[in-house]
Amino acid sequence: MTPDAPEPGSVPESVPQPGPVTAWRLRPGFAVTLLRNGLHLRGRRGSVTLEGSTALPSLWRLLEEPLRTGESTELLRQAEAGSSVRKALDTLIAQLRAHDLIVEAPADPTPDWVAATAERPVEAASAIAAAWVQVLAGAPGGPLAEAAGRALSQGGASVSYAAGRALPAGAVLLCAGEDERWAVAAGVCGDAGYVTAPGSPEQVRADAAALAARLSSGAQSSSSGVFASLLAGSAAHRLLCAVGGLPDPASEGDDQRLLPGLPAVLVAGVRPLRADYRTWLGPDRLDADRRVTLDPARTLTEALGRVSALGDERTGVLPAPLPGDLRQLPVPLAACDLPDGTVLTGAPRLDLARLDAFCRAAEVRLGGACRAVGATPSQAWGRALRRAAARTTAPAPGDTPLPSALWFGHPQARHWWTALTVRQGVRARLEVFRVRPDEDVYHAVVHNAGQDVGQDFGQVLGRAVEATPGDAAAFAALSAVAALSAAGEELTVRYPCGSDGSAAALATVDARAAAWEDNGWTTGWLADVARREPTLHTALHRLTGPTGLRADETATQHHELVALLRAFGFTVLTAEEGER
Repeated sequence: MTPDAPEPGSVPESVPQPGPVTAWRLRPGFAVTLLRNGLHLRGRRGSVTLEGSTALPSLWRLLEEPLRTGESTELLRQAEAGSSVRKALDTLIAQLRAHDLIVEAPADPTPDWVAATAERPVEAASAIAAAWVQVLAGAPGGPLAEAAGRALSQGGASVSYAAGRALPAGAVLLCAGEDERWAVAAGVCGDAGYVTAPGSPEQVRADAAALAARLSSGAQSSSSGVFASLLAGSAAHRLLCAVGGLPDPASEGDDQRLLPGLPAVLVAGVRPLRADYRTWLGPDRLDADRRVTLDPARTLTEALGRVSALGDERTGVLPAPLPGDLRQLPVPLAACDLPDGTVLTGAPRLDLARLDAFCRAAEVRLGGACRAVGATPSQAWGRALRRAAARTTAPAPGDTPLPSALWFGHPQARHWWTALTVRQGVRARLEVFRVRPDEDVYHAVVHNAGQDVGQDFGQVLGRAVEATPGDAAAFAALSAVAALSAAGEELTVRYPCGSDGSAAALATVDARAAAWEDNGWTTGWLADVARREPTLHTALHRLTGPTGLRADETATQHHELVALLRAFGFTVLTAEEGER
């Protein structure tokens, strides 16, 4: 034996020693379906399908009971390190961990509802057990307060009751901790109810007051004990999750309607009995010191998700822009019903029409001090600059339009012009003017002659300011088609909205156009428009001069609406009184 050789029975240092084996336990609520050659494993927040071997179901039968009881340590110790069985067990456990289906087995028992979601169940259960929650209610002996106290006690917290100052009989405020770091409010308003997002007592009181004002219909409450228990249990659950550092229940449902980064409130109804979470920013959370602000939308889908939240029928601030019963041929239409009339817009696609209608409705609601609203700064500036250019560069009598050959060869211009004059049978004239010889800015106008052959071309059906003759002609003709289509609907359209290329970048940021999709296809055309947008902005700035515009939410009397739009990532361009 050489001096460097190991003694008989020893293990060379280069061979890794088996480390301590962790005891794992399946999270409560776990379920499994055995497949012919694999497994489908699922839990509260994750799932995974493993396939590829008929031995997987047998391996799972071996491992399932130890994992359910948290006694998997002995089984793993018995499997020889490096063996195929140990490698299979380790791989299976690694997949369970990666999909949050198992947790380290606690030494002391923890409530199942905590173990189902907590990253560290023992610490979370300890924090909840140490919490003292005060139930403040306008009616401390009422069904809502009693149900909240029961739910908190069953969740593991200590509870006390007190009369709440300035709380209506149908509301409760749950406050946890000596410093009242966390609070949640719940209330019944007639046949509706709410549960606020966790926050400070001041935030929660402001949220509760605003929600009660929105949901109250004036009808007397006819809710049952079941409804009170639903609201109270949800409020207790949200508060205990906040105290224990658990995920908020609003984030557990994988609801695509909720906006990441913004709080959500639970809104419930009696007829039918239902409850769902909705994105909500109350007045106190909009204060400058507490504001949560989203970045501008990156895609059109993101922007429309924010539009849906702001247009929610129960918690929104503006009517939702919808197609409703409007005809969608020859042009997609969307309408937004305001108290004094309807905003109606047409666009190359319905999603663009919905966004345009919402932005126009917001501009109308904000009044004359608002020049433009957009889902991104680029869209807001594109809308504002085009309007300014349309006012300052309008063709004068006697101006010579460009030859029609410069725009009629554009597939989109030809399509929408044909839709107007051939399919709708409108006698019209489309003229395109170059605003200035040294700028690539073109102003297109569509005039209607009516049905009389001798009538002059006077009424303007559509206009557009774009970077090429074809783009300007296409958007002007499209706007004219939308205006004629809207005239055939039974609507009081007070605020028609023309289409333009300001949102083209949002519509095409993730679009994958085929090699043969040129500007004759909508996606290819919008992609071309988006590429020209920055250069067009620069040219429009030179043409319109100082605009007096700024993205300042304090410049109008509608401070709350502007702050809310900004919090949702929208850009609001306002102007000083003298600059309108």
